[in-house]
Amino acid sequence: MRAGGSARALIPAVGGERTVPAPDPVARDYLLLALRLDQHVPGLVDGYYGPRDLKARVDMENLRPPARLADEAAALRERVAAEVDEPDRRRWLDRQLVALQAVASRRAGNEIAYVDEVERCFDAAPARMPATAYAEVRRDLDRLLPGGGDLAARVEAWDAGLAIPADRVRGAVDAILPGIREASMAAFGAPEGEALRVGLVTGQPWSGYNWYDGGLRSRVDLNTDLPIRPAALLDTLCHETYPGHHLEHAWKERRLVEGLGRVEATVLLIDTPECYVSEGLAQLGRSLVLDETARRDLVRTVCRVAGLPASDDDVARQLAVSDAQRRLRGADGDAALMLHAEGRPKAEVLGFLQEEALLGTPRAEQRLRFVEHPLWRTYVFSYAGGEALLGAWCAAPGSEPGARGRFLRLLTEQLTPSGIADELR
Repeated sequence: MRAGGSARALIPAVGGERTVPAPDPVARDYLLLALRLDQHVPGLVDGYYGPRDLKARVDMENLRPPARLADEAAALRERVAAEVDEPDRRRWLDRQLVALQAVASRRAGNEIAYVDEVERCFDAAPARMPATAYAEVRRDLDRLLPGGGDLAARVEAWDAGLAIPADRVRGAVDAILPGIREASMAAFGAPEGEALRVGLVTGQPWSGYNWYDGGLRSRVDLNTDLPIRPAALLDTLCHETYPGHHLEHAWKERRLVEGLGRVEATVLLIDTPECYVSEGLAQLGRSLVLDETARRDLVRTVCRVAGLPASDDDVARQLAVSDAQRRLRGADGDAALMLHAEGRPKAEVLGFLQEEALLGTPRAEQRLRFVEHPLWRTYVFSYAGGEALLGAWCAAPGSEPGARGRFLRLLTEQLTPSGIADELR
C-alpha cells in the first residue's frame, strides 16, 4: 500500500472513458489466470484495466490452489501454440505463461533454483557485473569527487550535499516535467488523451513507481525516504513518465488493446518478461530524447529551484558523477545472487553494497530490502539486464533514426527478451 503524500495533475487529460474490447478465449483465460494467481502472490498484478466482469468473477470465486494454476498455465501454453496465429503475439503469450507457471509452481511449494527462476520469469539469464566494471567506476569517481580518503564516504558526502530540500521536490518536478514531455513528444509522440499525475510518498523499497490505471492515465509516486539529487530526479522522471513507463503503457493501450484487440495487455504483471522489456526501455529512454545540452539545462533548472550550485562546472560534474554511479546498477543483481543463489549472510551482502556499490548505509539498507523482498527478489535483474539488451538492440542499426525506430517498437509492440536477443544474433 502506498503511504500518503500529495498528488496533483501535471499533464491535463483530454477525452472520456474508454471501453475495452471483448477478449478472445485465450486472452480471457490469460487474464483470469493472472488475477487468480495475484490472490496468492499479492502485487503480482501491477495494473489491471481489463473487463470488469472478469475481475468481479475472480473476486467472488473460491481460491484455486497454486498447483492447479501452474497446470492451467501449462495448458494455456498449449492452446496458445494451437490457437494464436500472429507470431509476435504467440511468442509473447508463451513467454509470459512460462513465467506465470514458474511463479505458481514456486508458490505451490516446489523448489526452483534461483538462477533458473530468474530465467523463467524474465526470458533472460541473470548476468553478473564484471569485476573490472567496479574498478573502472571507482577510478572515475575517485577522479571526479573532491577530497581524498575513503571513496564510499566521499560518495555519501557528495550525495548529501546535493539533496533537494524536501519542501522543494514538488517545485522541481513541476519545473522540468513539461520539458521532459516536450522532448519525448518530439521523438515518439503520445496518444491523444494521455495524462498523469505525480505524488510524493514514503515507506517504500523503491525510489519511484508508475501505477497505470488504464484510460491512458498514470499515477507516478516518488519516494522521499532518502535524499533526491537533481540528476537522479531527472532520470527517475524520464524512467517513470516520458518516454518510460507511462508512455509505454499508454501507447500499448492505444495500439495493442484498442487497435488490435489484444486484451491480454490490459493486465500488467510483475516478474514476467514484459517487465524486463519495460524496465529496460525506461532505463534507456532518456538517452534517446535528451541530448547533453537539454540534460544540463534541466538539471540546472532543478538546482535553481532547490537552491543548489548551478554553474556550468557544477552541473557538468553532477552529471558525470551520476553517470558513473548509474553504471553500478548491476550491483543489485550481484547482491541478489549472493543472497539467494549462494546463501551469503545478509550482513555480508549489505557490506558488499556499501563497499563495492559505494552506497551509504541508509541507501544500502533500502537496496537490501528490495533484493530480499518476496515480490522483487528476482526483479532486480530487469533494470541493468534490460537496459543492456535493449540498448544493444537499439544501437544495432548504427544511426539515431534507426535507434529511435526500434525504441518506438518497444513502446508499441509485444516483444520478448529472447526474441530481441535472437535478432541481435
